[in-house]
Amino acid sequence: MRAQEPAVNDNTTEVRPEARFDEPRLEEYLRVHLPDYAGALSVRQFKGGQSNPSFLLATAHAQYVLRRKPAGQLLSSAHAVDREYRVTTALSRHTDIPVARTHLYCADDSIIGSPFYLMDYVPGRIFWDTSFPQVNREQRSQYFDAMNATLAALHRVDPVAAGLSDYGRPLGYVPRQIERWSKQYAQDEIAGRVPALERMIEWLPAHLPAAEESSIVHGDFRCDNLIFHPTEPRVLAVIDWELSTLGHPVADFAYHLLMYRMPTLAFPGLLGLDLQALGIPAEHIYVSDYCRRTGRAALPTLDFFLVFCFFRLAGIFHGIRARNRRGNASSANAESYARHVERIAELGWQLAQGGGGE
Repeated sequence: MRAQEPAVNDNTTEVRPEARFDEPRLEEYLRVHLPDYAGALSVRQFKGGQSNPSFLLATAHAQYVLRRKPAGQLLSSAHAVDREYRVTTALSRHTDIPVARTHLYCADDSIIGSPFYLMDYVPGRIFWDTSFPQVNREQRSQYFDAMNATLAALHRVDPVAAGLSDYGRPLGYVPRQIERWSKQYAQDEIAGRVPALERMIEWLPAHLPAAEESSIVHGDFRCDNLIFHPTEPRVLAVIDWELSTLGHPVADFAYHLLMYRMPTLAFPGLLGLDLQALGIPAEHIYVSDYCRRTGRAALPTLDFFLVFCFFRLAGIFHGIRARNRRGNASSANAESYARHVERIAELGWQLAQGGGGE
C-alpha cells in the first residue's frame, strides 16, 4: 500500500544528506512498537528545527512527526528530546494547553542513530514572519491575542496537577540559565568570542530581581513554534519544547516579547515597523493583556528579563554557529542564524546600559 502523500505546502523538503538515517530500520521498529502502524513509510524533513531535526512520517493511514537528537558530537545538556516528550505528553493528558498527542519515545541509538520520539502531525498554518503578512490587517490583532492567551494559559498551569512537579527546580531559574548558557558559550570556543555577550555574562548576576516565581515555561515561545488553525486565529499546537522546564514565567514572556525589540535578523522582528498600520497591538497593550490574564498589575522587572533574554538568544545562536562549524547543524538556515550572534548580543548590552535593571 502506498504511503500517504504529504500536503503540498507542508513546509518540508527531501531529507538533507547530513540528516539521513536507516528508514527501513525505523519502519521495522514502528511495526513492533507503534499500535495500528500501517506502512509503507515515506519520510521528509521539516525545513525548521535549529536544534532537534524534525521529520514528517507519512504512512497509508496516518501522518506523524519524528523529533530526534542530531547525530555527531553534542553538548551533554543539549537536545533533550526526552524532556520534550515528557512535557508534551503531560500537557496533552492533564491540561487544555494545545499540543500534539505523543505516541512513543525511543532511547535506543541503534534505530536511527540517536534518541527520538513520535507525535501526531497537526495540519495547520505556521507563520515565520512575526508581522503575519499572510493575514488580513483586521485579523492580525486576533492572532496576537491567541499567542498571548496561549502563553498566559501555560503559565497558569499547576505543575503538580500536570504531573510535572519534578520537571525542574522551581526556584533559581534565572541564575541557573545564566550559568548554563555562560558555560555552553565557554565550551563552544569553535564559534568564537563575542564581547557584548561576555559583558552581559558579568552584568546579569549583579542585577538579579529579588522576587522568585515558578511555572511551566516553554523557553522558545515564538509564532513559528505555534501551529495555527488553517483559517482561524486559533492555536492548535505549541511545538518545540526542548528548552522547557520549571522557571520564571516573566522570563518566558520576555523572550516572547523580544519580537517587539528586534529588527529582522535571522527571522523577522517588529522593530521599526508601523504597528498601527499593520493592525498589530502596541507592546504596552500586549504586556497589559498578559498581565490581565495572569493576574498582575504590572511587570516592574521586565527590562532586566529582556536583557536576560537577549543574552540567552545570543547564546542559542552562538550554539547554532558552533554546530554549523562542527558540521551537525539541524537546519539549512543555520548559517543565517549564526551570522547574527554579535548583533543580538549588542542589542541586549545596549538595553542593559540604558538602565535595564530592577
